[in-house]
Amino acid sequence: MSGIAGFYLRDGEPGAATLERMCGAIRHRGPDGEDYFLAGGCGLGIRRLNAIGLESGGQPIAGRGGRLHLVLDGTIYNCRELREQLSARGRRFTTRSDTEVLERLYEEEGVQGVGRLRGPFACAIWDAPSRRLTLARDRLGKKPLYYAATPRGLYFASELKCFRGLDIDFELDRDALRLYFQFGYIPEPRSPFKAVRKLLPGSWLSYDDGGGVCQDRYWRLPPPTERPPAGLDIAAARERLRELFDEAVRVRMSAGIPLGAFLSGGIDSSSVVASMALQSPEPVKTFSIGFEESAFDELAYARLVAGRWRTEHHEMVVKPDSIELAGKLASHLDEPFADASAIPTYIVSEFAARHVKAALTGDGGDELFAGYESFFRLESLRPLDRLPQALRRFIARVSETLPYRVYGKNYLWMISRPTALERYFEFNHTPYFLRRELLEPEWMLPAEGAFLQAELADCLLPGEDALTQAMYFEQTAKLAGDMLVKTDRMSMAASLEVRCPLMDHRLAEFAAALPHSWKMDRGVGKALFRQALGGRLPPEILRRGKMGFGVPLPVWFRGPLREMLWDSLLGVRFLGRGIARPEFVRYLLEEHQRGRRDNSIRLWMLLMLDLWFEQWGSELRPSTPPPAARGTRGTGMGQ
Repeated sequence: MSGIAGFYLRDGEPGAATLERMCGAIRHRGPDGEDYFLAGGCGLGIRRLNAIGLESGGQPIAGRGGRLHLVLDGTIYNCRELREQLSARGRRFTTRSDTEVLERLYEEEGVQGVGRLRGPFACAIWDAPSRRLTLARDRLGKKPLYYAATPRGLYFASELKCFRGLDIDFELDRDALRLYFQFGYIPEPRSPFKAVRKLLPGSWLSYDDGGGVCQDRYWRLPPPTERPPAGLDIAAARERLRELFDEAVRVRMSAGIPLGAFLSGGIDSSSVVASMALQSPEPVKTFSIGFEESAFDELAYARLVAGRWRTEHHEMVVKPDSIELAGKLASHLDEPFADASAIPTYIVSEFAARHVKAALTGDGGDELFAGYESFFRLESLRPLDRLPQALRRFIARVSETLPYRVYGKNYLWMISRPTALERYFEFNHTPYFLRRELLEPEWMLPAEGAFLQAELADCLLPGEDALTQAMYFEQTAKLAGDMLVKTDRMSMAASLEVRCPLMDHRLAEFAAALPHSWKMDRGVGKALFRQALGGRLPPEILRRGKMGFGVPLPVWFRGPLREMLWDSLLGVRFLGRGIARPEFVRYLLEEHQRGRRDNSIRLWMLLMLDLWFEQWGSELRPSTPPPAARGTRGTGMGQ
């Protein structure tokens, strides 16, 4: 694992200092060393984290004859298998590195060869004779890769901060921030800046002397289905799931370095630990964190699993002052990012990094095997599909007339939506009326769903039922834009490699082929996953309700962190940007303080936005606002 950065500039080289500065910005991703290649207008740089042993070879690696030069961030789990296949075709190897395997594979098969790689990766390949730079990213988007095309050429990097100080126009992308206010993250391929984009998962991009960007997909996650594959019954599916899961864990345990696992006490991480214990001759090192607030503490469940499998267990309790990490987290996240579980993810990563170089985690189980309660809520609201449109319009008008403070206003708006998918976005993300009261008009997404349908076209499935579309959205947009961003940035901030067995593409393809009814059975999510692997877990783990990797923000924001929060959100620096309406920000703070509503998620979203603006303020160029929205509005809060 590592961090990569570089460029191809058609008008010459900016020099080694630029490349060193870009890589220096991501030293945390690879504190064990750095290397560079610079020639012909192309620069490739890498920061190395020695998480796969010392026999992996140096980077950037050069092909025979100096034709190809490449850098790779990631781990190729089928490296040995590919080396044997290429050796049988006459290819010769001088190292045991997966980077050299990629170079030989590209020589033989071109960019399509990346489709044979198994594991998380982001890479850059410079073809000197063709003067072409090619970028590629793993199927599910575990490893990040940003790029910016400028009049001079193309820049790329693992993190956005590498682009500071370059000839890139940092004009704000208003649509990206509008999406942030609804989802709490910026869906791919957008970034906060118009000139910078993220390479989509399962994609490649090439750039040459013509100055044009050419890109395509080599893989897409198959859409979820309501029908079982031919010849597969549920008993065979359980057995096959166990095999694929254990094999995905096994290949990620081949490290030759100190290895551990995050253990939350939930079904996913507990199943990973159980599989590791079954396949390891030594006790598994497990790492858990808890909170003084019992409603958020899972340590008791983690101890049950640790005791069942006799792990070498480590745990710590997080205090409220840990929230002071917010500025540090914002710096590592590089974008406005409102998933507060980044806090415990960083803390457990830093905790584990004191003992191991890499850790396995249970990320992806809820997305792939329908573990979210929102899927059941979507199904329970299906009778609303039969409501006449006239009645929907009437309910919408009633909702419009109610002040925001009235309970049920957002619920009425949600049930009035014309499609089930729009209802899903309403109840599962920041509601429309809250955004309308909070934001100045030019920062609002359109009320109708057409914009989202177009913006998220890559992550939605037109013509499919709402449940299928919602599942696919979570497995693509949410997973790549939120869950994996959080895990990558927070673990890399601690210089820890995190491996996700449930993100194995073979397991993901198998999960996508399973019918909904096998995943969601009588109100229970991840039903087949539980049936296949639950026998390895203490009964208490299976009986407990779902609990996300959350933090006690509601309590902290009313207590020890109140002053910091109020000073930030009511300060001239934040309110002076003209994005949020001061009177409603104060209303949210006061309503939360009284305990009338839990506004902690929305307040954290605003706080992280404020911190992001503070860190990028010197670089930003404001975008030209669109014409003001027609009409006026009151506060809607009631007095």
